[in-house]
Amino acid sequence: MQGNKNFALVFYYSKKHKYSINALLGSIEQDEELKTINTFLYENPQDLIKGLSELQDNYKKIIVGISFFTTELWDIFELVGSIKKIGKNHLLIAGGPHPSGDPEGALKMGFDLVVRGEGEETLKELLKKFLKEEEFKDTKGIYYVENGNIHFTGLRPPASLDSLFPFSLKHNKFGPIEITRGCAYGCYYCQTPRIFGAKPRHRSKEVVWEYVKILKNRGLGDIRFITPSFLSYGSEDGKTPNLEAVEEFLSGLRQIVKNEGRIFVGTFPSEVRPEHVTPESLKLIKKYANNNNIIIGMQSGSDRILNLIHRGHTVEDGIRAVRYTLESGLIPKVDFIFGLPFEEEEDQLKSMEVMKRLIEMGAIIHAHTFLPLPGTPFGKYKPSKLSPKLKDFLNRYSSKGRVFGDWREQEELGLKISEYIISQNL
Repeated sequence: MQGNKNFALVFYYSKKHKYSINALLGSIEQDEELKTINTFLYENPQDLIKGLSELQDNYKKIIVGISFFTTELWDIFELVGSIKKIGKNHLLIAGGPHPSGDPEGALKMGFDLVVRGEGEETLKELLKKFLKEEEFKDTKGIYYVENGNIHFTGLRPPASLDSLFPFSLKHNKFGPIEITRGCAYGCYYCQTPRIFGAKPRHRSKEVVWEYVKILKNRGLGDIRFITPSFLSYGSEDGKTPNLEAVEEFLSGLRQIVKNEGRIFVGTFPSEVRPEHVTPESLKLIKKYANNNNIIIGMQSGSDRILNLIHRGHTVEDGIRAVRYTLESGLIPKVDFIFGLPFEEEEDQLKSMEVMKRLIEMGAIIHAHTFLPLPGTPFGKYKPSKLSPKLKDFLNRYSSKGRVFGDWREQEELGLKISEYIISQNL
């Protein structure tokens, strides 16, 4: 092993968090001061524990980075306990959606530090201080415990996406390119605007094109993007589409990729908002992209619920978006969330009627059950009960291939999470 012998950096490189870890790795690798750090990735808990056991005899300190969702709480509890048992020269850093929403809870789980919000610049500053053996407790964006008290150093200013490298050349870890961070819509169930802010930051098209060239030169032909809403790319407020910017972006991509690769937009791992789906925007997707479907975030068939969750569009916007999508020749996959706080059976029955109509039109429904997430306005609310009629509807159309999703598992998990939140008095 070459590099700095004082400490190693280890990431729990789980499947659910590989894209965010790629971004952290990319930012670290591009920093000249941090190139001496030995970095190790472990994809499952067993390999992580084994790897830490082997590394701890060779390094004075091992920095262990773990990102996780609220849905993974119990697995992470177990993992942290296992790490604590095998050695004492580990410094555990938590990051990601759940720690950002509940940093104090993450510290109580056994983590030594919690990074709140976006982590690239915070982690780089921490690592530089560890290298120089300097005091790290003035680093912006972290929570830590000292003398039994929890301290927060304050939020770090949002970073420019153009200054952050999105993937790891050293470890050959690639994935979708994040083109927008932050969301102007404050949906009450969503962590995105709470973690990344309400003002969208776009990665400039020229920078994205350079990254696409790297992917192409590596033989990676499928190009995908991470964004809260693809058709908001280039929009100053994140709400008013800038189709001229979208077309410039897509046209430049196609000139690079040519017919040797495929471009996917408005589909996994991103989506589009219903009110942004128009014949004009769909024409751009059809002209430049290769996907045969788009994901439309409708979320409810009840206007009362859409208003309550601050969604920012109407049921009719969703129906119109599906119609436009079908007319364009694309398949609409429509997201719905059930069990939202204050949702009543009447609202669920309205959603059933809307879903039935959309299915008859030719859409596919992606069904979710509400999960309370810390740091959101709905984070302390229990999921509403799912109507037996709704469950029957979802099961019936699932068997026909017109509904898919993990709504059954999420129904149980949502209750488990709400019980945890209540017990922790979050």
